[in-house]
Amino acid sequence: MGELTHLDEQGRARMVDVGDKPVSDRRAVARATVRMTPATAAAVRDGDAPKGDVISTARIAGIQAAKRTSELIPLCHGLPLSSVDVEAEIDAEAGRVTLTATARTRAQTGVEMEALTAASIAALTVYDMVKALEKGVEIAEVVLLEKSGGRSGDWRRGE
Repeated sequence: MGELTHLDEQGRARMVDVGDKPVSDRRAVARATVRMTPATAAAVRDGDAPKGDVISTARIAGIQAAKRTSELIPLCHGLPLSSVDVEAEIDAEAGRVTLTATARTRAQTGVEMEALTAASIAALTVYDMVKALEKGVEIAEVVLLEKSGGRSGDWRRGE
């Protein structure tokens, strides 16, 4: 296990200095899973939610959130994002919407927080847009799936 880089010698929170790190291509993929009844998931799939097109709205919300990550997470660096994409998979039978966010940058630090933020906010948007149909909607999981670039190299969940 590595050291906690966001703490100084006295244990106080600090922003990590990445000024001497080389710029490199970086990519991260995160996933959020939203659970609901099959009927609610079918309404999302069919575009029958009371607030409109759930998936398109969630995609836009996720992209906007990724661009604002450093405003939301105090010690996070602001990054010049090359791209952010949010894809949705609806499994109405299982009552599940899976949102996968991919973020890319060419920078001195990783883009994991942007991908995780995009997936999280996309999931919260799905929740917001279907809560009129169902009170028991659950954001079941937000997880980093993979990252690439930088000194620590490539990483994938489960490897």
